[in-house]
Amino acid sequence: MHIESDTKLDYSDVLLRPKRSTLESRKEVKLTREFRFPHSQRVIDVLPIIAANMDGVGTFDMAKVLAKDNMMVALNKSYTVDQLTNLHLHADIYDKDRMKESLCLTVGMQEADYNKVSLLKHKYPIICIDTPNGYMEKYVQFVKSIRELCGVDNIIIAGNVVTADQTQELILNGADVVKVGIGPGSVCTTRIVTGVGYPQLSTVMECADAAHGLGGHIVADGGCVSPGDVAKAFAAGADFVMLGGMLAGHDEGGGEPVYKYVHKNEYYFVKDDESYKPVIDKVEYRQFYGMSSDKANKKHSGGLKNYRASEGRDILVPYRGPVADTIQYILGGIRSTCTYIGARQIKDLTKCATFVKVNNQYNRVYENA
Repeated sequence: MHIESDTKLDYSDVLLRPKRSTLESRKEVKLTREFRFPHSQRVIDVLPIIAANMDGVGTFDMAKVLAKDNMMVALNKSYTVDQLTNLHLHADIYDKDRMKESLCLTVGMQEADYNKVSLLKHKYPIICIDTPNGYMEKYVQFVKSIRELCGVDNIIIAGNVVTADQTQELILNGADVVKVGIGPGSVCTTRIVTGVGYPQLSTVMECADAAHGLGGHIVADGGCVSPGDVAKAFAAGADFVMLGGMLAGHDEGGGEPVYKYVHKNEYYFVKDDESYKPVIDKVEYRQFYGMSSDKANKKHSGGLKNYRASEGRDILVPYRGPVADTIQYILGGIRSTCTYIGARQIKDLTKCATFVKVNNQYNRVYENA
């Protein structure tokens, strides 16, 4: 048993200190970035925000919108090989060869996943090998086997981990990008169920330092609830930021609408019988759940195995309409962050950033008004 006495930090524990800036407008900020990788010979130039490989987020329809800003989508695992093969059905995404930079094929670590990569590696140059626990030796060997299968033709994203040593282990065994984060997501209960995790800001800082020393990159996965958190992740050293909850509940995520009749705690007067009736609104929601939840296991694995516990929530999020407005909100926030701290491009955020530890981030008096 060992106790680390240093306090580790989440996004909510810090603010960014403003600095003198020569930028005259948010328009001057460059949000795209060119990436080169330690194993793959591919070079991509993208806006490094990735829609998470979750049901209701990682969809082809989401990619159609995000591709307009050169952003990325990690497709969820519910797509069949036939659907993934028939790219012509989604031709509006690929007119300018954007698929090579915007879509990630997501797989697990079973034999069927290896076969899927073998079939689709030429159509999907970016492959995300996704598992909640990237510390298993079996997983490391699987990453190595996919690298041997793909050679230098594919960019491989692997994770999740939260420590520098395992970040390096995955890069040394074939990963170009390591996905970091255990338990910070809005519908993840791993920290509650298992007691395992690591505060996300410190995770990003420590894993980024380890990855960059080997020429690799990291994806900060989970924990962002606002554009300011996304900016903090980049400022902490993240090369890419993956978003789930912030992109949930939109048209592009699909899913059937669910309605609730909500009592507004207001009343109206009915003149005929001189009584007061409650104001009840019909509110639309969309289902959103963690990919280790009971719901996800039933959908993708035939149910929760008797040796497992659910590690995710199944919730309803308010319907939020088209995702385009949310994207503008996120990107506008990041641009504003850059102007506050003098970063002319997104990759400069980390060298321009000074974090200030705080006890309170903002005034909450009208938060629920």
